[in-house]
Amino acid sequence: MPNYHIWTIGCQMNKSESERLGGYLEQLGFQAVAAAEQADLIVLNSCVVRQSAENRVINKLSALRSLKSLRPDLTLAVTGCLVNSHLGQLKQKFPHVDYFFEPGGCPQWLGEAPSWPVAPEHPAPSVFVPIMQGCNNFCTYCIVPYRRGRERSRPVTELVAEVSALVCRGAREVTLLGQNVDSYGHDLPEQPDLADLLHELNNIDGLARIRFLTSHPKDMTTKLIDAVATLDKVCEHISLPLQAGDDDILKLMGRDYTAEKYRRLIAEIRDSVSDVALSTDIIVGFPGETEEQFEHTIDVLAETGFDTVHVAAYSPRQGTIAARELEDNIPPQEKRRRLDKVEQLQENVVAEINQRLLGQTLEVLVEGKKEDKWQGRTRTGKLVFFSGEGDCRGQLVQIYIEKASPWSLQGSIEANNK
Repeated sequence: MPNYHIWTIGCQMNKSESERLGGYLEQLGFQAVAAAEQADLIVLNSCVVRQSAENRVINKLSALRSLKSLRPDLTLAVTGCLVNSHLGQLKQKFPHVDYFFEPGGCPQWLGEAPSWPVAPEHPAPSVFVPIMQGCNNFCTYCIVPYRRGRERSRPVTELVAEVSALVCRGAREVTLLGQNVDSYGHDLPEQPDLADLLHELNNIDGLARIRFLTSHPKDMTTKLIDAVATLDKVCEHISLPLQAGDDDILKLMGRDYTAEKYRRLIAEIRDSVSDVALSTDIIVGFPGETEEQFEHTIDVLAETGFDTVHVAAYSPRQGTIAARELEDNIPPQEKRRRLDKVEQLQENVVAEINQRLLGQTLEVLVEGKKEDKWQGRTRTGKLVFFSGEGDCRGQLVQIYIEKASPWSLQGSIEANNK
């Protein structure tokens, strides 16, 4: 039986696609191995959204060159956002790679392509479900639309059938994925939207929780907010990338909203969804960003009190509008200072938020065990660790919170769960 190894870097979409690619390979008779050196087939699922991610991919490819020379029969393939339309250039740069295939695609050299994507046969308690591919937004800093193409949604009936099958196989929670998940369905004949899909999935017996990401502020509708507020299986957890808190920088980014519009949207969400947890993404050091403009971002972060902030320093992506038209004129050390300031602010904010949870009993979906403790997440996405006897994996348990840090919570299992 041939062995395979998949190396994955990047977003949740990449992780989901790697999981489904593994399922397809196992249908073909391959067996997963933990070490690349043991594999007959190695697939690198790449990310180039940030320079640091692209560097890791290139370093991994360089490291595999010697393994390929020692084992010419080894098959090496690359997918993900490194793969662009210039396959000739990629093959010239990485001659030891046997195959390149598009992100979200199928390794067709192995045989007839399946109905794609293949849902995992043995899903984790919490599983990703891609509901659409591509993006139509062309934010000036982002390479994704150039690598994944225009938006393409999967039909509601197909997704309901897939989620139902995943629940039958053991999944308790699904996270719906899209580069811009709020624009789901506009390209389908009936033009359903994400709220319509959430209503359909909410009716599936045995499914405990539903999440979705990533949202775009310009596409977050009142109808969708109402769905989060009223559907019992949809978690009170919304990811809403801000990227910057200054209107001029937002305009340069091509984000199509203002900081004030974003603030009003946050207010609407909090008025409608009780105890909602909010996550966001921030880019610091965008071309031309002054200290005053950066402080506008700090102001929004401080006012809003996000539960999670993913922050990155701007890095130009070849082929994007920003790389072509804007000078990357913020020094690396200044980008680092701004990134550190955001991270320190967020650590203080989330420490305060998590301290409020001390003494509360929270529902946790147990995802697995780390060392001697079980771990899982609350409906609002908080990571919780606790001790417990027996097999808690996949169970919804009530945990009394005894310790809180900015990164996780710790507690004990309630007596009625034992």
